[in-house]
Amino acid sequence: MQYPAVIVLACLCLAAPTYGKGRPYEVVIAEPYIELHTGPGRGYPIFNLAERGEKLEVHTRRTDWFKVRTERGIEGWVSAGQLSQTLEPDGTPTAIRDPSREDFIKRRREAGFQLGDLDGANILTLYGAYLFTDNLSLEISASDITGDFSSGWMLSASLVHQPFPGWYVSPFFTLGTGVLRIEPKATLVQAEDRTDQEAHVGFGFRAHLGRRFLLRAEYKSYVVFTKRDSNEELDEWKAGFAFFF
Repeated sequence: MQYPAVIVLACLCLAAPTYGKGRPYEVVIAEPYIELHTGPGRGYPIFNLAERGEKLEVHTRRTDWFKVRTERGIEGWVSAGQLSQTLEPDGTPTAIRDPSREDFIKRRREAGFQLGDLDGANILTLYGAYLFTDNLSLEISASDITGDFSSGWMLSASLVHQPFPGWYVSPFFTLGTGVLRIEPKATLVQAEDRTDQEAHVGFGFRAHLGRRFLLRAEYKSYVVFTKRDSNEELDEWKAGFAFFF
């Protein structure tokens, strides 16, 4: 994988989504006890227990784990399954809200990966997007390209318009530009590496799979502005998965 794609992958890993309700809220433990983990996952060890009748202050959500603070000032992480066994201050069961259709429509950040074909070469794309509105977003992507006779990478920026954000399968249209780096593998003739600017248009669709996950597929048509007598035209088809936060 080329360096641009590695950089984007590292950024996506560091940007693990964290969700919260904006301000802490209290729940009361109804079960004999609740296990407190050192981090948001079953792989993190249990380091303390909060007992029945004790109040928990819920601060942050990360996927299906919640960061809480006990009356004794101990902070830890509790699974959604255990938190659902607690009570609201008025005695009603605590409602754990799952990411919903409204979250999908109102999302402001999206990240994912795609695999596909760029004019006969294999392409792997990592991307991140910020949505200015429900309909318009800016996407930054890094792609690794591997072919029989050449390899390379591409960095692109695109404006994406989604006319029907509330649809379960929602079409979108893209317009953007970027830089394409090609490194030939030729051994019989002398070939030069080259870096050219590209412009592209495209269309595709997103399908909300549930919770915070998406299926995405698209087509793009590229014009590569070369230093030769004529420009190049490339076709790209790819599909992949993404999450929003």
